[in-house]
Amino acid sequence: MKKQIILLFSFLTITIASFSQASLTADQILSTAQSKAKKENKSVFLIFHASWCGWCHRMDTAMADPKVSKYFNDNYVITHMTVLESKDKKGLENPGALELMQKYSGEGSGIPFWVVYDKAGNVVADSREVKSDGTVAGNVGCPASENEVGHFINVLKKTSSINASGLDAITKRFRKIETGD
Repeated sequence: MKKQIILLFSFLTITIASFSQASLTADQILSTAQSKAKKENKSVFLIFHASWCGWCHRMDTAMADPKVSKYFNDNYVITHMTVLESKDKKGLENPGALELMQKYSGEGSGIPFWVVYDKAGNVVADSREVKSDGTVAGNVGCPASENEVGHFINVLKKTSSINASGLDAITKRFRKIETGD
């Protein structure tokens, strides 16, 4: 029951945020997030998502889990842009968000697709897995498998000051997604 309440709360929070941000352009959302990040000495973690996307909801739920949320909130300004909505919900999309996602080679990769900006506003990582030979593979989206979570943890190491115990807690939380926990 507790799990269902948390999922419902996460869904409602995302839905309300989507409606309140729907009229904002991608530039406005990113500018606000970058300004806040600069002021708070954090990076920006931008997630492209849609209301219908189950994996997007899983990612938000995992990041908001009380066991790991502090690590994310202490290191990132987390923001969302809505893309790829169904015809009847196109009004939820943020103008310019799809073009921004395409700019970072996220088109056709599925969602969630995420990008991390440093304090200066430079893109330093995204959700596309980088193989050991340096080639860029597919979008990990909401990381759940061992390889996906490994990429996610490498991004967090590169873009935050999360300590080893925090990274371990995040690994455990995201690996639970694969088993349905």
